[in-house]
Amino acid sequence: MPPDTHPVIEFRRLGLSYPGPPAVHALQPCDLLIGRGEFVTVVGPSGSGKSTLLNIAGLLDAPTQGAFLLDGINTAVIGEAQRAALRSERIGFVFQAFHLLPHRSAQENVELAMLYQRVPRRQRRTRAATVLHRVGLAHRVQALPTQLSGGERQRVAIARALVGEPSLLLCDEPTGNLDSTTAASILDLLDQLHQDGMTIVVITHDPQVASRGQRTISIRDGVLHDPLPHKALA
Repeated sequence: MPPDTHPVIEFRRLGLSYPGPPAVHALQPCDLLIGRGEFVTVVGPSGSGKSTLLNIAGLLDAPTQGAFLLDGINTAVIGEAQRAALRSERIGFVFQAFHLLPHRSAQENVELAMLYQRVPRRQRRTRAATVLHRVGLAHRVQALPTQLSGGERQRVAIARALVGEPSLLLCDEPTGNLDSTTAASILDLLDQLHQDGMTIVVITHDPQVASRGQRTISIRDGVLHDPLPHKALA
């Protein structure tokens, strides 16, 4: 079976617990499928397990039971070096805090994401410029983060996440630090990326952000609820 026919994310009775006493069940055993090209949002109160789900999907934490398959690869049976390589090559991260280096230009911040992939310098420059153009920042490539608005800084962060051509874009409250108008522009950008075929998972507490997904997963007390899609699948 060709790799691109697999779901991007597949949880098989996957759970994560921390030893006690008492033991803390951060994510109760669950099944989850997120197909290629889906736009899924995840909601839940503070401490519900949203970050746990994100960290597992991003290969930052390992489950204590069950299996996580990323692009059909069982991440439980590979070593840490292979997990790190998968994370670098197949997953892009966007956070509420932009995490940009303040004394590096927009282009340099995006280029830095390719250092671990050993992309040649000239190719790094070309790819960074291309992806900054894609997110609407062709005119700001040499600007420092301190010279950019909040929305522009988040666009740089999204460009940095995209430059490695990942299978999956994981966004943790990507509009949390933005005003409503700027947030809407970032959501429009995510919609466009989704239309271009990107698989996107967004963690959010904002119902308006959640409604932009094809379906919304909710988590409460570590229990995942995966309802039917609330938008027709693309």
